[in-house]
Amino acid sequence: MSLSLCLRAMAMMRRKKRLGMSLIHRLQLVVLQKQMELQRLTPVQIIFPMPRQTKDESPSAELLNSIDTVQNVDGDARADSASDTVQNIDGDARANAASDSDVQEQVEVVDVASGSPLPGMKQQLDESVTIPKATIDILKDQVFGFDTFFVTSHEPYEGGILFKGNLRGVPAKSFEKITTRLQNKFGDEYKVFLLINPEDEKPVAVVVPKQTLEPATGAIPEWAAAAVFGVVTIFTLLLRNVPVLQDNLLSTFDNLELLKDGLSGALVTALIVGVHEIGHILAAKDVGVKLAVPYFVPSWQIGSFGAITRIVNIVRNREDLLKVAAAGPVAGFSLGFVLLLLGFILPPSDGLGLVVDPTVFHESFLLGGLAKLILGDALKEGTQLAINPLVLWAWAGLLINAINSIPAGELDGGRIAFAMWGRKISSRLSSVTIGLLGLSSLFSDVAFYWVVLIFFLQRGPIAPLSEEITEPENNYIGIGVAILFLGLLVCLPYPFPFDPSQLTDFDL
Repeated sequence: MSLSLCLRAMAMMRRKKRLGMSLIHRLQLVVLQKQMELQRLTPVQIIFPMPRQTKDESPSAELLNSIDTVQNVDGDARADSASDTVQNIDGDARANAASDSDVQEQVEVVDVASGSPLPGMKQQLDESVTIPKATIDILKDQVFGFDTFFVTSHEPYEGGILFKGNLRGVPAKSFEKITTRLQNKFGDEYKVFLLINPEDEKPVAVVVPKQTLEPATGAIPEWAAAAVFGVVTIFTLLLRNVPVLQDNLLSTFDNLELLKDGLSGALVTALIVGVHEIGHILAAKDVGVKLAVPYFVPSWQIGSFGAITRIVNIVRNREDLLKVAAAGPVAGFSLGFVLLLLGFILPPSDGLGLVVDPTVFHESFLLGGLAKLILGDALKEGTQLAINPLVLWAWAGLLINAINSIPAGELDGGRIAFAMWGRKISSRLSSVTIGLLGLSSLFSDVAFYWVVLIFFLQRGPIAPLSEEITEPENNYIGIGVAILFLGLLVCLPYPFPFDPSQLTDFDL
C-alpha cells in the first residue's frame, strides 16, 4: 500500500515538473514572438505606438500559488508576461520613436542641404531659397526619366540639388526634353544644368532655383568704370607710338602736343582691337549670349592688352561658347594679317619710312618669317633698313590678339580650349600656360604684366554652361585650333638668322 502511494506521489511530481517546464518554454516563446513583432514594426508604428495597456485592463497573474492550480497559473502567467512584454514594447517603442524621429529630421535636412557644384557661378543665396522634398520627387519622377536621364541618387548643394544617374540618348536632345519638362512643371522657377562630374567623369544634372543665379550689381555702374579704362587706353595707345615720350614718361604731361604724332599708329592698333570686339558682339548676338560692357586694358608697352568682356547670361552649350570666343580673334587676326602684308608691300607714304634694326623681326616667328619671305636678301643682321610703319602698327594689333588667344583662365584662348576639350583638360592646360608665362616674366616685362592681369582678373573658372557634354562640330574645332596655333606663332620668337652666311657659320 505504501509502495503504491509512493509511486503515485512520484508520478504526480514528474507531471508537475513537466508542466512547470512547459510553462517556462511557453513564456520564452511569448517573449520571443513579441520581440520579433517589434522588429517588424513599420516607422509609422514606431513613431505612433499602440496605446499602452493599463493594469486594470490586464488579467491578474499570481505565479505558482499552488501546485494544484498549475494550469491556471500557466494562463495567468502568459497574460502577465504578455502585459509586461507590451509595456516593455511600449517603452522601447517610445525610445525608438524619439531616435527614429531625429533620424527622420536629419533625412529631411539632407534633402534641402547646401553646397555648390557650379564652378565660377556667383549665386545670390538666401536661407529661405531651398528646394522642397516634394519638388525633388517631381524632378526625379516626372522631369527626368528613362528616356533622358535615369536618376540613381541625389545630393544636396548650395541652393540646389545634384542628381547622379545614367544619361540616355543624345545629350543635346535629352537636355532639350528635360528643359521642356522642367518649364512645363515649374515655369521659370528652376534652372537645370547637364555637366560632367569632375570626380568620376560621368554626366550629372544640377537643378538650382533661378533666383539664386541673378547677377549682383556693383556700386559703380559698369559703363562708368569702362569709360575710365577707355580713356587711359587711348592715352597709352598714343604714347606707345611716340618713342621720344616713352624714354621719359614723366615728361609726357609737359609735352602733350607730341601725342598727336602717335595718332596714326594708335588708330591702326585701335582699329584691330575694335574689330576684335565687334566680332565678339556679332557672334554673341547670333547665338543669344549677352555681353557686358568691354573694359579696355591699357599697356605702356604695346598700347593696350585688348578688352575684358564679361558674359552676363548662361551660355547654352560648348559650341555657342566657341563661336563667341573665336569670333574676336578671327576678326582681329584677319584684319591685322592683311595690314601687315600691306605694310611689307607698300612703300612708306613719306618716302622715308621708319628705320629699324632687323632684330625687331626676331620677336615674333610670324613676323620674322614674313619679313624673310618678302624682304629677302635686304634683311641682314646688323644692317638697318627703312620699312613702312604700318608693319609695326599691324604687328602690335596681332600681338594683342595673340595675347588674348593664350589658353588660360577666361581669356578668349581659355574659353576656346574649354569649348573644344572640356573643363578638366582646359583647366590643366590653363595651369601649364600660366606657369610658362610665369617663367617668361623673368625675361619679359610684358609677360609679367600679363601674368598679373590673368591671376587677378581673368583667372576663372569659367561659369558653367547649360549643357557641357556635347562637343562642338569639327569645323568649329578646326577654327579654334587654328587660332591657338596662330597666337603661338605670333608670340614665339624667330630663332633663325636672316643672313644665310651666318646660318652656314652656325652649322659649322
